Amino acid sequence: MMNRRQFAGTAAAAALVLSRASSALAAAAARYDLIIKGGRVVDPSVRLNEIRDVAITGGRIAAVEANITAAAGETIDARGRLVVPGLIDIHTHTGRAATSPGLVLADGVTGWIDAGSQGADKIAETIAVAKSSPQQGRVLVNMGRAGILPDGDTMDLARADVAAARDAIAKNRDFVVGIKARLSREVAGMNDYEVLRRAQEVATPFNLPVMIHMGQTVSPLARLFPLLKKGDIVTHMFAPPPNAIVDDAGRILPEVLAARRRGVWFDVGNGQTGHMRWDIVERIMKAGFWPDSFSTDWNANSKTTGVVDFPNCMSKLFNYGMSVDQAIACGTVNPARMFPLFNDRGTLNVGAPADVALLELREGTFEFLDNYQGKITGRQRLFPAGTVLGGRRIQGA
Repeated sequence: MMNRRQFAGTAAAAALVLSRASSALAAAAARYDLIIKGGRVVDPSVRLNEIRDVAITGGRIAAVEANITAAAGETIDARGRLVVPGLIDIHTHTGRAATSPGLVLADGVTGWIDAGSQGADKIAETIAVAKSSPQQGRVLVNMGRAGILPDGDTMDLARADVAAARDAIAKNRDFVVGIKARLSREVAGMNDYEVLRRAQEVATPFNLPVMIHMGQTVSPLARLFPLLKKGDIVTHMFAPPPNAIVDDAGRILPEVLAARRRGVWFDVGNGQTGHMRWDIVERIMKAGFWPDSFSTDWNANSKTTGVVDFPNCMSKLFNYGMSVDQAIACGTVNPARMFPLFNDRGTLNVGAPADVALLELREGTFEFLDNYQGKITGRQRLFPAGTVLGGRRIQGA
């Protein structure tokens, strides 16, 4: 017969065994790693806009259903929020600082492109940031080998060095995904046409796109746009004259329409100076020539400018007839089609990588700025409300 001490010791051991068994059973019962519960899932890739739960396991979307009751290791209450694919920003300058990828990740941006911060001479600096980025980050090499310069990247045409750009791409093929040609008069001056021609000379052997920074060019777009090929990207599409994509009568230029027909993409590229003016936005939107993608032209001081963040930029076209679903498409599935590395992103389809942005759509009175201190007032604005990257909730996002 056991004495009291022996009985107590045996009971404690049995309780420990039962506790461990219960924990093991609970772990086994957790069918999913994470469930995002009760949000309005807006996924333009599958034309879904419904209240749904999103289940994630192994870093991938496992289920999108009306009511998922299985256990999960973690649950996010998304009631009252939009649950959308992770946002993809194809025109940023995130590669300028190692801290920047984390800042845009908090805004829901789970993939970014640095659009020409550096040219061939210092491309390694931008690539180092992309390599250390928690989310997918890639770069466009600036056609000016010294990168962005205060006195103009390619005012000296010798800086548009084809051999140097090709060498930079060949040595960094996994991270360089295109070429950036900045063509404005203060950047390229009279050299704009030749800079773009050389950019295509660089791109062709690698089958890469060229992104052009347009607006206020010396050369008319009728001369520049025929150089653009399928898959190239026109950013700053709302830039005002001289040489906007729309004429004074509100007609889209024939060369612009022809470029879209042959597969050239058109991107917002919000930016801070010279790239967006409300009257030009109105003309272009009224003409029915809507953007394929939103981008921010983000840099470290964007929070204190009219950019603010990616969801804010997405909200600016609500005043011009764009729906929430259409805006989300321009921040997810559409940019995912522009670069092969994002082919499996921009969607919440089952099996896709579990990159998710939670957004709050607020009703009220909101002020939006263009690049000329012009202000418009809107009734709705999107705000970042959480980020999931690779199936893991980002703390502080």
